[in-house]
Amino acid sequence: MVRHGDKEAAVRRLLDTPHPPVPPGLGARAAALGGRVRRRRRTARRAGAALAGLAALCFAVWAAEARPWEPPPAATTPPFAGP
Repeated sequence: MVRHGDKEAAVRRLLDTPHPPVPPGLGARAAALGGRVRRRRRTARRAGAALAGLAALCFAVWAAEARPWEPPPAATTPPFAGP
């Protein structure tokens, strides 16, 4: 089992080594990528909301026409008990 002090010493050794150089323009490229990801997610969210609204509208129109809450008409007419 690794003790807390061993982990801390390993991290300190890792941080004491020289860091690799950062490529120029890395921050700008990361910001551009983040912007693209944000726009794609926003577009997907809006498309999903529009699709959900369209599905709700289609369901409402179908329900108004089909009236699924009413019992279906009888297949045969009841017998006539006339005079």
